[in-house]
Amino acid sequence: MGAGVQVISREIIKPSSETPHHLRKLKLSYLDQLLPSFYVPLLFFYQADELRGRTTSNPVQISQKLKQSLSNTLTSFYPLAGRIEDHFVVDCCDAGVEFVEARLNAELMDAIQEPDMEDMKQYLPLDPTTEDVTALVLVQITFFDSGGFAVGLCFSHKIADFTSIMAFINAWAATCRGEAEFSRFSFDLARYFPSRDSRVSDFWRFLQSEEKQAMKRFMFDKEKLAALKQEATSSSLKNPTRVEVVSAFIWKHFMEVAKSKNPKAEKTFAAFHAVNLRARKIPPQLLENVSGNCFMVPFAISKTTERRVVEKFHHLASKLRSAIRNINEEYIEKSQTGNSYLNDLFSLSPLVSKGELEWCVFSSWCGFPVDKVDYGWGRPIRVCTSGWPLKNFTVLMNSRCGDGIEAWVSTNKDNIEMLETQINLLSDTAALDIDS
Repeated sequence: MGAGVQVISREIIKPSSETPHHLRKLKLSYLDQLLPSFYVPLLFFYQADELRGRTTSNPVQISQKLKQSLSNTLTSFYPLAGRIEDHFVVDCCDAGVEFVEARLNAELMDAIQEPDMEDMKQYLPLDPTTEDVTALVLVQITFFDSGGFAVGLCFSHKIADFTSIMAFINAWAATCRGEAEFSRFSFDLARYFPSRDSRVSDFWRFLQSEEKQAMKRFMFDKEKLAALKQEATSSSLKNPTRVEVVSAFIWKHFMEVAKSKNPKAEKTFAAFHAVNLRARKIPPQLLENVSGNCFMVPFAISKTTERRVVEKFHHLASKLRSAIRNINEEYIEKSQTGNSYLNDLFSLSPLVSKGELEWCVFSSWCGFPVDKVDYGWGRPIRVCTSGWPLKNFTVLMNSRCGDGIEAWVSTNKDNIEMLETQINLLSDTAALDIDS
């Protein structure tokens, strides 16, 4: 826990109603099984607001309301209060969610002005890289003595992807506001992607970093995005998206750093990009309201040799688009009971075992209105993430004004310094040449 934060209490919040016996055992899908047991961290900061009767300066009242609404919401999202057994089953035993209440003698605005990622961890209920915790969800409410509070959440990635997380958070917020209606999710992802044997468990563990990762937020405003889109447009890539160009930009500069450190090495560079499957029509019904890890992570490949420099920017952006669009309805159907997706993933195993694979990973949260989560005291003034254990991992979020992108990048110091330099150069569009 970071300096200054004082933990006041810890307790377990259980569902307000007991989970029926016939729902007690929930099978994990193989998409869930593939993921290692780390936590997804998410932070919301709320400003003191004494107007319109909405006070955020009464910690006892706020905490009690948050806990009661959390208990009520867990009745509908009962697997989150359970515990995982042997990578195959969630025991929906109503064991509960850990709830931490804390205080900090500081100004809220000072804490979020230029967020330091190490400082951000103090608002979370645990270090997200921790694996020896049994709770699937943990919550920390940190009250600032000057007014306002932070809601820090950690969700086990074994049980939920970001769509599932936001469905739960929005339901909790609606319940706290006194609204009973919210979107209902089903928990039968294993019906579409049945469990496999233990060989698929924790496939993605190789992406976790053994070295300390730093995290920094980079801003891509509309001018920088326009410059990147212009550079990425080519005969093979029309109308590149914001997500495509920012991802390709970061991928390219990660490769350049790695190439500069060992120019004679032959390396394969993979860029993984998470793809939400819920928008795809999968018989016999849509996956739209299915909870769990309902996503796939296709990858684009670029290879370098002693003579070959890093590929041009527009080539990389085009490769990313092709990889993402490959996750179509036909591919998903073949991956439900067949091995199309697993075969693609495991094709990388020889490169991983030989140490010949470099990679970066992207997850876009741009489609989610994270800045609209209102528990009844107004919308958050800052939303951020912190403490990912994955090597070269980037979360993309809409900027607060809505027309830019914030890239929260977890990587090593050299990559951060390269990105800082190259993003600053984007401001000078007249001199822009990403491939120089």
